[in-house]
Amino acid sequence: MTLWTDLALTTLTTFRVHTVQVGPWSTRVLEAGTGQPLVLMHGTGGHLEAYARNVPALAERFRVVAYDFPGHGRTTLATRDLEIADYVGHLLGLLDALGIERAHLSGESLGGWVAVKFAAAHLDRVGRLVLNTPGGTMATPEVMERIRTLSQEAADDPTPERIRARLNWLMADPGSVTDELVAIRRAIYAQPGFATSMRHLLCLQDPQVRRRNLITPDELASVTAPAVVVWTSDDPSGPAAAGMAMAEQLPHGTFALIDRAGHWPQWEQRAAFDRVVLDHLLVAA
Repeated sequence: MTLWTDLALTTLTTFRVHTVQVGPWSTRVLEAGTGQPLVLMHGTGGHLEAYARNVPALAERFRVVAYDFPGHGRTTLATRDLEIADYVGHLLGLLDALGIERAHLSGESLGGWVAVKFAAAHLDRVGRLVLNTPGGTMATPEVMERIRTLSQEAADDPTPERIRARLNWLMADPGSVTDELVAIRRAIYAQPGFATSMRHLLCLQDPQVRRRNLITPDELASVTAPAVVVWTSDDPSGPAAAGMAMAEQLPHGTFALIDRAGHWPQWEQRAAFDRVVLDHLLVAA
């Protein structure tokens, strides 16, 4: 069964995919369910399908909003470098456009980075945080170069082999990369202008740019929203100790480890990830 068939056959909720204008960005948004808003945010070079497997379970209890970042997916492509403030400003505009005063935020990699920065700047708009293999505290040259190379090669020449190589990097088990996921990403990366957009998105893999965007200790200390930092047994971006250190610096941070997963635990270990999210969020529901 495919991702979109899974969603269409879900009986406990309806979903819709539509576009929301946020400043210059025509933003692709998936919404499902009712209740407290829960916003799902993907990583660098990603798209909302990164969370498609999780939407049915999460939408049973929440109004789920998944979207494509500026320059990503089917949202308007980037014509300039995008730094974290651009993503934070876009998220604020998106919440306003959707009439959401306060939301839980769940972000993976870049999405977790944006979630922390957003919470530090707009704490009154945030309920609880799920930080899923988040970026923003490390600047490892080898990892940054690997992300840059694999991502740009896939955007410049979106063959199945290059797309699969980029996706394989995310997974503990390359078998987790389905033909459907490759096809979805290939169609996105083959859009006219996407290779140029990717170059602008990858500015955060430049050491100098990354340093000025990193999450500071003061920002972590200011995030009083309850937060769970989710790490994995096989994350290629860094060791579990990095996630544990972030959790310790958050005033109300906890840590969860998911086994047999890489950078996408929400995809590779869907049931385990959904349990962590629901256990954390339903404390306040």
